[in-house]
Amino acid sequence: MQNRNFLLLILISFVVFITSACSKKLFVYDPSSAVFYPSPPDTARVQFLTSFSNSTPIEGQRSGLARFLLGELPVKNIIKPYGITSDSGKIYICDSDLGGLEIIDLQKREFNYFLPKGKGQLIKPINCDIDKSGNLYVVDGNRNQIIVFDPSGNYLDAFGEIGEFSPTDISITSTTIYVVDMAGKKVIAYGIENYSKLFEFPNAMINDEDYLHNPINLFVNDSIVYVSDIGAANVKKYTRDGNYISSFGSYGRNLGQFVRIKGIAVDKELNLYAVDAAFENVQIFNKNDQLLMFIGGPTKELGSGGMWLPTKVTIDYNNIEFFQQYVDPDFTLEYVIYVTNQFGLDKVNVYGFIKPIIHSID
Repeated sequence: MQNRNFLLLILISFVVFITSACSKKLFVYDPSSAVFYPSPPDTARVQFLTSFSNSTPIEGQRSGLARFLLGELPVKNIIKPYGITSDSGKIYICDSDLGGLEIIDLQKREFNYFLPKGKGQLIKPINCDIDKSGNLYVVDGNRNQIIVFDPSGNYLDAFGEIGEFSPTDISITSTTIYVVDMAGKKVIAYGIENYSKLFEFPNAMINDEDYLHNPINLFVNDSIVYVSDIGAANVKKYTRDGNYISSFGSYGRNLGQFVRIKGIAVDKELNLYAVDAAFENVQIFNKNDQLLMFIGGPTKELGSGGMWLPTKVTIDYNNIEFFQQYVDPDFTLEYVIYVTNQFGLDKVNVYGFIKPIIHSID
């Protein structure tokens, strides 16, 4: 009996080893298919690295003995992503058709669905963010609330205005939760300790320059609240206590203009990335609101690196090691840029902001 148990333990250990070894997928950089922005001969600033629409690029596939003994590794699909954020080695994707989130742990190479029940049940999650304690805040477009979960995924609370309230995006600082209210045409600031309302802005009339016609997304850094206004086809800037600073952009089809602006993100150098669902690209502006370049374009025309109804962009400085394998060897990776696409085969595009390697001459 002991021998049988010992042999069974060896077999199980061997299967676990084979499964672990075969589920890791190695990505090899292919220079013939590399996509750079701007295109050569200009110096590249951004490289399209990869894309994923399911769990396979993260978890890999079983092969050989592991497949024979355990079958194929189940494939989990991203259905219709909208918002995306990253924190502590994880990527959080709000999937409006799934009614939940896809959570990708890059360090553990795990891809999981997050489908809470009871008070935390999600209907149409559209955006999310993480606070300093690791709590997850999800904006639900059907519940018209922000639902809060602890780092283990347990329901904590839900909050939002009573009545005409249509939250569409959220950005969290160490003390304050900023929420876009499209119905109220404003941004509402809540305290992070008890979710009490602190203030709202702007207090403006329709003809005022700081008036929000149809605010859709926002991004908050150390000093500025950036709001994308799809109704005015521009980006407006406010101080973190709600005072208007300036705006840039206008409706049109020229570079630097917008038709259907969506998600925005700002890097450490204050370059702003703005998604346009009509152009199906992301335009990049410097801190002086000057257009630097754009990435993407329609997938149907471009193929790799293209976008199909993109919605959100986010910047990740923490997972450079995972994506370095995709980068052209003549460059180093400064940070990663994720863009969600609601349609097409590439549901999440991954780009890298790159810097040329200076080779010394002996």
